[in-house]
Amino acid sequence: MRKVYVVGVGMTKFGELWERSFRDLFVEAGIRAIEDAGVDGKEIEALYIGNMSAGLLVKQEHVASLIADHSGLASLHIPATRVEGGDASGALALVQGFSSIASGMYDVVVVGGVEKMSDVMAEKASEVLATTLDQEWEAFFGMTYASAYALMAKRHMHEFGTTEEQMALVSVKNHSNGSKNPMAHFRFEVSLEKVLSSPIVSYPIKLLESHAVSDGASALVLCSEKKAKEFESPVEISGIGQASDYIALHDRDNIVSMASTIEASKRAYEMSGVKPEEVDVAEVHDCFTISEIIAIEDLGFFKKGKGGQATEDGDTEIGGKVAINTSGGLKARGHAPGATGIAQVCEIVLQLRGEAEKRQVDNAEIGLTHNLGGSGGTCVVSILRRRR
Repeated sequence: MRKVYVVGVGMTKFGELWERSFRDLFVEAGIRAIEDAGVDGKEIEALYIGNMSAGLLVKQEHVASLIADHSGLASLHIPATRVEGGDASGALALVQGFSSIASGMYDVVVVGGVEKMSDVMAEKASEVLATTLDQEWEAFFGMTYASAYALMAKRHMHEFGTTEEQMALVSVKNHSNGSKNPMAHFRFEVSLEKVLSSPIVSYPIKLLESHAVSDGASALVLCSEKKAKEFESPVEISGIGQASDYIALHDRDNIVSMASTIEASKRAYEMSGVKPEEVDVAEVHDCFTISEIIAIEDLGFFKKGKGGQATEDGDTEIGGKVAINTSGGLKARGHAPGATGIAQVCEIVLQLRGEAEKRQVDNAEIGLTHNLGGSGGTCVVSILRRRR
């Protein structure tokens, strides 16, 4: 299997981008990634696009062809493929791009993701997000995206003594990081008191512990090792793992761990030869604050049940044991489902290049991304390493 490198990154600002269309967003991110890499459009051999729900949100299907067309690549007739896996759609596009280069099929590909959430009312956006749950056995009976994670939170609190304050501190940290990210949806800090006093969405989850729905796009240029020698600061994707799990919570052995995260990370660690304690910076799927706490445990950064305490102790801050969600995460950077997994990789690449400015982790050498679909039915973990 050949090695795969990231040589270009690009993304739009995340937020309620009323004046931007679905196609405009991806074109902007794609152009930024291509310009960052310094490649010519004629060198691109394939395009993989992560998108969750364009059909429901903007009434557009056949997304890959549309994006190839509006990116100026239609005349080249390159293969363009849409990939869908709920909120993990972007990371699944990365898996496809990685595999196509690792297998020797291509030398240069663009992978990306895009979502336009603000063209519908908030209630409709929430309904679309709930389509990532089991429609017959969960959503039909009133379960929402937030209430699924609320069940996980309550059980985690019961089993391990995790507190509402510890969960709220995830939001405080991620807003602090997001305030330093020019691409973030929410560039402001919040206090612990403000998070705890914000309206309840689904107890114990509060409004300021929940991601917002965002518009946004992100893109990467990937290439083979031979091609990477032409670039100044390539970042190797040294490991990648994908796993699935029961889509409905009631079918799982427990709801305080996600088997998909544990299995995907195991595969990524084995491929890369990296151990959890070697990771300097990670972007994890914090759609709700409890999700980050569960993730940092399942990824092996902290023992099961100790994620809340680690957050309280500052171990997940920049300068702590492992810096988590330096971009602001889904909470502050924002969550445009199809684009989120790729945006996570963009942040890690910037960190490993030393280009993250005010949120830079000193001497970052190894980074990790963790992207979930729905309530954990799908997970992709990637491990990236700086090569000198």
